[in-house]
Amino acid sequence: MKKQTWARLLIPAMALVIVTGWLFLPSESALKQPATWQSLASPGSLSAAHAHLEDNCAACHTPVEGVKAVNCITCHANNQSLLQRQPTSFHASITSCKECHLEHQGRNHRPTNMSHATLAAIGLRQLDDSEVDSENLAIGRQLVKWMSEGAPPHQSITTQEAALNCTTCHANDDRHFKLFGQDCAQCHATDRWTIPEFRHPSPTSTDCAQCHQAPPSHYMMHFNMISRRVAGKEHARVEQCHLCHQTTSWNDILGAGWYKHH
Repeated sequence: MKKQTWARLLIPAMALVIVTGWLFLPSESALKQPATWQSLASPGSLSAAHAHLEDNCAACHTPVEGVKAVNCITCHANNQSLLQRQPTSFHASITSCKECHLEHQGRNHRPTNMSHATLAAIGLRQLDDSEVDSENLAIGRQLVKWMSEGAPPHQSITTQEAALNCTTCHANDDRHFKLFGQDCAQCHATDRWTIPEFRHPSPTSTDCAQCHQAPPSHYMMHFNMISRRVAGKEHARVEQCHLCHQTTSWNDILGAGWYKHH
């Protein structure tokens, strides 16, 4: 009798729990909404590129540790256009992303804040890693000492930025055809390629080839058959730019005026 009584009482109670739970189950749309604490903790909207991760904090953030590079690599490891292009190929060996790629600044904000000083700091951190060999560790220590005690090559660049190897990313931007070597930081800053302080040598200068390389046509029969004849300098050599050209423009030919022949 007692067992039957307990059964009669238990079955209705269980039914009541199931019905109550069903009535208060969250809807499908509610399940897709982020937890309340996520919306309260978010510092702002993600960029348009990462907007689809707005409700998935765990895609980028690791509890306690924050944003880790491994989370970024999960999505971007196969980004061939990024890893194969010469200016951005350094991403293949970089170990940190959050310093230059900033999020939660709004939909219309580009999530990239390229900082050459930060890039140098990341490189030094890699050299100081306990797993690197003693030679690289010694190089890293020398760079740190130079950054703290040395002087930059000019006032438009810092010692941290000057420590970078510019040609690693900018070899294709070299308009000097390597005539000035590969130490771009000796003249250029990191915020622009132009050099406002630069002043062209006097028009009477005859050492043009120190900075300028002749176009390919000057190393072909075109130079002998046309270029020298137009300028009236039948015996000019390729490196004697000053005999035919003026400093106003390459196409401003001495004795002939403006002549577009390339």
